[in-house]
Amino acid sequence: MVDPQLASRDAIAAAPLPAPGRTPVPAPGRLPEGRRVYAVGDVHGCLDRLVALHWAIAADLAAHPIRDSVLVHLGDYVDRGPDSAGVLWLLSGAIAAPVSRRVDLRGNHEAMMMGALSAGGRAASQWLDNGGEDTLRSYKIAEPLKIRLQEWREAIPHAHLGWLANLDMMHREGSYVFVHAGIRPGLSLKSQNREDLLWIREPFLSDRSPRDVVVVHGHTIAPEPEILPTRIGIDTGAVTGGALTCVVLEEDHLRFLTA
Repeated sequence: MVDPQLASRDAIAAAPLPAPGRTPVPAPGRLPEGRRVYAVGDVHGCLDRLVALHWAIAADLAAHPIRDSVLVHLGDYVDRGPDSAGVLWLLSGAIAAPVSRRVDLRGNHEAMMMGALSAGGRAASQWLDNGGEDTLRSYKIAEPLKIRLQEWREAIPHAHLGWLANLDMMHREGSYVFVHAGIRPGLSLKSQNREDLLWIREPFLSDRSPRDVVVVHGHTIAPEPEILPTRIGIDTGAVTGGALTCVVLEEDHLRFLTA
């Protein structure tokens, strides 16, 4: 288990200085006047970057106050990176940017983790093959490749598991819909399949057909944020050496914060 004070001190000390927001550009969607959304891409255990980005959001709000501010995390908090336990400690109640509202979405890696802890067997093997070993090591489990469900469950705090169990699948603000991976083209939002929301790439990524909403998503790494008429992709590969990206949406424009 992570020592909260140690995790906080180390993460803040290691965090890079917040990057300034980029110049606003026209956005493909729109939010009501007086509302701003900060949407954060895939974290994957990069606690230092997440702390830095929360500092950047706090600084942005101090410099540009607004009546209604919303922070949306797009999922994939765990696996592959160095400190998934610290990320879950932070997001399950330690500290957060001072926004009016916060929404935390489920990613496919949280789904794999919860499936592994629940069922073991093939689900546990799939999770280990996709970065679960790194998450278990962050909880100080000495032999993470050995499937020992009881040991795993005892090592992960109940607060972390409870937070993971209550993550949302989708969130709507103005003409934007926020999901982890994307949506199935041709289906209404109410008809979307859970697996697509968590895992889809194609045909979502290449679809250019008009739709009523702009999808803000992570899941698929790109070197820079992707801004298209129907979607905004913000997984810029924090765990592979890229930036942790936050898109800032307000009225009919957008800009970015990075860490």
